[in-house]
Amino acid sequence: MAEYRAIKGLTIQTVDGDPSNLAAGDIWYDSGARKIQGAKLPAGAWASGGNLNTARYDLAGTGIQTAALAIGGYTPGGHSGLNESYDGSSWTEVNDLNTARKTAGTAGLQTAALAFGGDTPPITAVNESWNGSTWTEVGDLNAARYILSGSGTQTAALAWAGYTGTANLANTETWNGSSWTEVNDLNTGRRYATGFGTQTATITAGGQSPPPAVVALTESWNGTSWTEVSDLNTARTNVTSAGIQTSGLLYGGTPPTTGKTESWDGSSWTEVADLATARFTSARAGASNQSALMAGGYTGTAASNATEEWSQAVAAVTFTSS
Repeated sequence: MAEYRAIKGLTIQTVDGDPSNLAAGDIWYDSGARKIQGAKLPAGAWASGGNLNTARYDLAGTGIQTAALAIGGYTPGGHSGLNESYDGSSWTEVNDLNTARKTAGTAGLQTAALAFGGDTPPITAVNESWNGSTWTEVGDLNAARYILSGSGTQTAALAWAGYTGTANLANTETWNGSSWTEVNDLNTGRRYATGFGTQTATITAGGQSPPPAVVALTESWNGTSWTEVSDLNTARTNVTSAGIQTSGLLYGGTPPTTGKTESWDGSSWTEVADLATARFTSARAGASNQSALMAGGYTGTAASNATEEWSQAVAAVTFTSS
């Protein structure tokens, strides 16, 4: 039988307690407890966060779980330009978009973001840049659309898919901080898809493709082209997600309205714990399949102001003999 040193190239470290910065798969000898211990990723769970100030759906979001934006959307009063900022416990209204809209694409962080496309109405190509206090109109998308997806940063973003009002799009565009450039299309054009990652490494999944059909399709972007990879376990549209290409989370959607959550490990999807409130077309934020956020959305009967936070922290466990 191979020894740990032969497999890992090092011996098991000795620590009094737990090592700092635990990572799943770590093994060590706890000299205080006199036990061999390891680090694993336990089951994750959703917990309630602070409510949005204004319930709405068809909104967009960006950022991380403790520093997020909830942008635009639709309220009983119509298309919204509202912008709210999250500090990990509560939302604060900040300056509105210049162009009120729903179902825009987004990229970036709480203090440096983009919001592009959407339905104002009409369907628009307008792109706005957020500097942490105000929105400024910058270069438009080449293809006006709504119900599209976005990833990346304020200066290096990716926009793909969407709907023109008559056709689902496969169009993909990259943003260099001043203008958009058309690049290679998705393999399957669709609307209401979701996605996460960077300008050169992104995942997109789910959505609705022609003829109107809900799909489980997942595609991976390498900076040049899209490749079909493992499908979702549950086909759905109007989905929300967060993360990076190798570690993501996808949640909510329809039909029917669902709270199902799936975790992406870079090669396949695994069903994990459901949302407390099933809904769709919500704002998203998050850095990985261990930390994500969902805010607002539609329950099937009403707009929601609920926020839920997903956590799945690595934990230490003690090995026992069998």
